Order: sequence, then structure tokens, then C-alpha cells
Amino acid sequence: MLADRAARPAARQAGAPDRPEARIFHHSFAADALSVRAALRAALARFMRQMTRDEAGTLELVLAEVLNNIVEHGYGDNGHGTITLSMVRDRRGLSCSVSDDGVELPADCLLHADTVQDLRPQPDHLPEGGFGWFLIRDLAEDLGYHRSNGRNLLAFRLPLKPLES
Repeated sequence: MLADRAARPAARQAGAPDRPEARIFHHSFAADALSVRAALRAALARFMRQMTRDEAGTLELVLAEVLNNIVEHGYGDNGHGTITLSMVRDRRGLSCSVSDDGVELPADCLLHADTVQDLRPQPDHLPEGGFGWFLIRDLAEDLGYHRSNGRNLLAFRLPLKPLES
């Protein structure tokens, strides 16, 4: 199997037709910091050629905030659990969903800017890490959360430039 993977790039260079770039990413991983890093690398690698450098930076920032929050606050000291990340690239951008079986997301994390008195949080009034949810809400669109049967599902979309045909 490893030999097959190694041979694929050589076959493409030899004139074999390229397959279209993958527009779907689905990955389940352990709820720990090292696994989050690996998942981030894999997700960025999957979509790197389908976005600008700035868009890739935004994706990395939002995913890192979401995934690290799940590890730290959803599982805490337990550390036993699984996170599933799914992403689909389409003409509107990158639709992302993250699911886990950690503790429920506090409702105030998802307050929209129009329901909050001050759009930008005051750094001296934030709990540790409180700026992360502001960044997530500011950079992502269509942010939604649902908990069912002991699982959390967070979904959002990152707007990206349209793909070239």
C-alpha cells in the first residue's frame, strides 16, 4: 500500500491524467493536543491549493481555536474522546462541521454580535482564552451548534474565493 502511494506522483508526472483535487475532508482523531496538530496539518494540506495563503491562515486559526477549545474544555482532564472534523469545499467556501462527545458548549460562546453590547471584547474582562470565540464568530459565517444524544455538533462556513473551473 505504501508503494502504491509512492508510485502515484510518478505516474502523474509520466503523463497520467490528474484526478480533480479532493473537495471533501473527513477525519476522526483522539481529543488531545498532538492529534489536533496532526488534524490541522492534514486539513490544511487537503485544501491548500484551493485557497489563498490568507484564507489558509484563517482556516488554521478558526480550526485551531475550535479544536483546542474542545480538547481543553470539552474533555478537560479526562482526555478520552474522539473529535470528528468534516469539511466540504464548494463555490460558497468551505463548510466545516466538528463533532465530539465532550461536555456541552456553554450558550454564551455562540452569542452573535447583534446580541452583545460591545462588538469587541475588552481584554481585561475576558476569562483565559475568551478572545477565541470572538475570533471564531468574527471569521466564520453560518455558525451553528446542536447537541443531541450526548454529542456536540458545531458547524460553520468560511467564505473563500470561488474555485476556478
